[in-house]
Amino acid sequence: MTFDVVIANGWVVDGTGAPPFRADVGISAGKVTAVGRLPHDHRAVDATGRLVLPGMVDCHSHGDALVHDPGFQLANLRQGVTTVVLGQDGLSFAPTTTRAAFDYASRYFAAVNGGFPGDGPLSVAEIRASHDGAALNSVFLLPHGTIRFDVLGPAETTASPDELRTMRSIVEKGLDEGAAGLSTGLEYVPGRYADATELAALCAPLQGLPYVTHMRGYGQSAPVGMKEALDVTRRAGVPLHVSHFHGPADVLLPLLEGDTTFDTYPYLRGSTILAMIVLPQDVPAADPATALPMIEHLDLDYAWERLTIAHAPGLEWSEGLTIPEAAERRDESPARFARRLLVETELEAGCVSARPDEGPEGEESVRRVLRHPAHTGGSDGLHVGGHPHPRAYGAFARFLGHHVREKADLSWAEAASHLAAHPARRFRLFDRGLVRPGQAADLILVDPEKVADRATYADPRRLAEGVDDVWINGERVLEDGQMTTARPGRALRPA
Repeated sequence: MTFDVVIANGWVVDGTGAPPFRADVGISAGKVTAVGRLPHDHRAVDATGRLVLPGMVDCHSHGDALVHDPGFQLANLRQGVTTVVLGQDGLSFAPTTTRAAFDYASRYFAAVNGGFPGDGPLSVAEIRASHDGAALNSVFLLPHGTIRFDVLGPAETTASPDELRTMRSIVEKGLDEGAAGLSTGLEYVPGRYADATELAALCAPLQGLPYVTHMRGYGQSAPVGMKEALDVTRRAGVPLHVSHFHGPADVLLPLLEGDTTFDTYPYLRGSTILAMIVLPQDVPAADPATALPMIEHLDLDYAWERLTIAHAPGLEWSEGLTIPEAAERRDESPARFARRLLVETELEAGCVSARPDEGPEGEESVRRVLRHPAHTGGSDGLHVGGHPHPRAYGAFARFLGHHVREKADLSWAEAASHLAAHPARRFRLFDRGLVRPGQAADLILVDPEKVADRATYADPRRLAEGVDDVWINGERVLEDGQMTTARPGRALRPA
């Protein structure tokens, strides 16, 4: 047999749940063609002492505008991520049929998805085509909030039958163009205005693809959010995938039932737009022209010391400071400086938010939740701003280094299943997620003694260590820790 590449002498962790075994892996024409003892010469890649794993799938990524950005690509590859799932939290740049909807999604989620390098409106086919030819594969979800704004604008009303039919036709067209599910952001505008009847009607065309939801409540409110999510999926007859399923394990784990999966990131702090956290729901965040004058007169109240400024265009000096620290430099109260952030950035400010349960109890909940067999990995990575959450640069390396090697929360075999095989099946990428002949050659080499996250809350953009060689669709995109010139990534279509 002849191969384009042979990865020799490694320990294969194939994603099936089997323990690591010593084998060579042969690659030809972008696929794994043999696993075993294979003939090879001096051109083979020596994987002695390293694990050969299927490339990992980040089930919750916010790289919609950044797929071709070298920093975004390198941050993911150094963690072993080969596929990112985009279109999260119900808001992205497509599908939009009006410029108003494109502009709204761009503005409202600027601190989350960044700025799209092109103009709108955009179809699903167009945004997927724009993601081809990167160093990473991508998957795109239909964002409910964008679709709703496209049809109803910022209306807080229930969708009429005609509006519901129009939204459903947009969903059907997006699925035809390669979308892999429907996402919602039910704490964001305008997703929060939808009811379960609307969501079930839009999920009905998914036909086995998942409903992916940022629920209406987390933590102690998770039972409310999960009740609605399960109601939607039962009505629509589709599987459920819950985004960033965080909170006390004693609350979360009893809620799981049926064909439900979820993703988590292995940190206690969160990150999102400041407006969602601190503004009352009656402030029309979808309309800055109306909202900004209102904000000047609001008596905002929050545990400000929990919020670190991640993204503040025009106030970049404040990035990395807590709101009280930044306020002190301006000789203002924290509430006054928070209003300044919202107004001067026109609601674009982003933050990292600490949770009340930081400490051993919160860490134990994270560990218990990620051990659950329905778990998959998701970074919820935001790469925008001068001081983002470290999860964008370290989540998957932290799974492997901290939770597999150090804490033994998962075995290496379980990690390959949770982080590669399970998510590939969830999004019906049946040619991914395993090291097996016939599968696409998305492969990573992991040094089990060195893999670790290096990004911290104080220094969030440090690259992970221990994954120095990565192949995507059979081409080497990372060699000795550096990106090559190969760009074989594709916008993947579910089977």
